[in-house]
Amino acid sequence: MRCLVKVSIPVETGNACMADGSFNKTIESILTEFKPESAYFLEENGLRTGFIFLEVKDASQIPGIAEPWFLAFNAHVELHPAMTIDDLKKAAPGIERAIKNHYRKERQAA
Repeated sequence: MRCLVKVSIPVETGNACMADGSFNKTIESILTEFKPESAYFLEENGLRTGFIFLEVKDASQIPGIAEPWFLAFNAHVELHPAMTIDDLKKAAPGIERAIKNHYRKERQAA
């Protein structure tokens, strides 16, 4: 399953790693290990943040994905299943079934 791994690095840890020259090398090492589909880095809520998309075949992989970020950067890590447009198209029957069985028109106005 394609997943988004969101990594937020505390400012103090990021600054220390920048100052000692380990920041980029550590990120590159982690990314090389997991071979993500794509990785983007930006500022979010004042933190250095990475959005990394990769394939997770089994839930048992999750600790191995998160731990390098915890250990290297004391990072906050989130993992979310992610879909392509093709995945979303395949989900249409389940969405339609949920609408039919659970959608309440009276909530629409709220």
